[in-house]
Parts: sequence; structure tokens; C-alpha cells
Amino acid sequence: MAERLVTFEQDGAIGIVTLRRPEKFNALDIPMLRALEAALDEAESAQDVRVVLICGQGKGFCAGGDVEAWGSMSAADFQVQWVRYGHRVFDRLARLRQPTIAVLSGHALGGGLELAVACDFRVAETQVKLGFPETSIGVVPGWSGTQRAVRRFGAQTVRRMAVGGEIFLAPEALALGVVDRVVETGKASDGARIWAEKIAERGPLATEAAKLMIAVAEGEESAAATEALASGFIALTGDLKAGVGSFKTKQKPVFSRS
Repeated sequence: MAERLVTFEQDGAIGIVTLRRPEKFNALDIPMLRALEAALDEAESAQDVRVVLICGQGKGFCAGGDVEAWGSMSAADFQVQWVRYGHRVFDRLARLRQPTIAVLSGHALGGGLELAVACDFRVAETQVKLGFPETSIGVVPGWSGTQRAVRRFGAQTVRRMAVGGEIFLAPEALALGVVDRVVETGKASDGARIWAEKIAERGPLATEAAKLMIAVAEGEESAAATEALASGFIALTGDLKAGVGSFKTKQKPVFSRS
């Protein structure tokens, strides 16, 4: 069942990850998180995929965490199984090598907005609502809504949602930088795909490197990104070829700094 809750498919250079729990407005539970993690692994391993769209089936993008899934958890299980695992999956999305676009054809609230925030870009239909309503039921944003979202949109915007209880329509969210583009109702998929096709035409390695460098500046990641960039550079040099060759032949390597 879990593997059908979130699917990955490839359409040329574009990968499409789709949440498929429309009867719950794609609310996330543990099986959904596991399926999302697996779909992201599949997307990253698809060498020809240059951009990944994150979509929700049906009328909602993602209604956030399923209250029925975590409401009866003990404090310890809530912390480890719910919050920390959700962080792991969302971090996986944020650190995907390809640029990602959240396709907001329906509301993105709570964990659903945190999911969209983990993407590089957000395309929203004009009727879409966005916000962090968690405090209205006595909890707080737990999947980096007060961390990643603050880094990307600023503290005051997040404060208005998480503390002030404001819910923004897409045009308001656009003015605040929470979404990047607003399109007519029913046009989110088309708008995201057009943008994705333009991104896919750019140099894939340069695009991935630029994404990593921005992530370092933003504080999304540092040590892993630095090592990834350096290792990728070294992998293209003659020194690596000389070193690997010498290991195989058991001879002293001749390095050329080329």
C-alpha cells in the first residue's frame, strides 16, 4: 500500500512526485512519509531528470500532518517517530540534487506548507491558502516551519502565520515571497511545467552546483555541500584518474594538477 501513496514518474527531463491520498487532502502520516522518502530516492537516482515537481492528487496539495496519525502518540513517540522522521524526509527533499518546484493546486497548510517550503520554488493557484495554523490546536510547526521558513521568508512573515494565525491567499503570499508565481485556478501544473522546462534547458551540473552553493549561503547545509562540491570537482581532474589507476596497477601515481 505504502508504495502507492506517493509515486514517482519521469516525463523527459522532468520528474513528478505525486502525493496520492486525495480523500485526506494528501495529509501526511508515517506510511506517506516513508513513501515520499522512497520517491525522492527514485527521483535523485534518475540521471536524466533535471527538475522535480512535487504535486498533490485531487483538490489539495497537502493538508499537513494527519492529526489522527499523531494525536494518540506518546510524547516520546511524537518526538522521535513523528517530528524527527518528518524532518529527515523534508531535509531529503530540500537537499535533492535537482531543483524542485511545489505545484500548489490546493491549500498548503501546516506540514503541507513546510513541504512546499522544502522545495526550491512554489507555483500557486490564485485561490490557494497558505499558513501555519498549528497553534490553534495546541501544537507548533514541527517540520522546520520555524526554521527553514524563517531563513527563506523572514521571521516576521512566519511570525504572522505561526503566532498571529494569519492565513494568506496566494497573491498575498506572492507579495511576501512565500510563493514565486501565482497562476489561474487549474493552471498550476501547466505553469510549473513551463518553468521546469526552462530550468531543464540550463546546464545540469552548473544548475546543481548553483543550488548547492545557495544552500550553503542560506544555511541549509554546509559540511556535506562543501564536500560534495569539492569531490565533484576532483572527480573531473586527471589527479583522480592517476590515483585510481595507480591503485589498480600498484604503481606510484604521477599527478599532473590537470
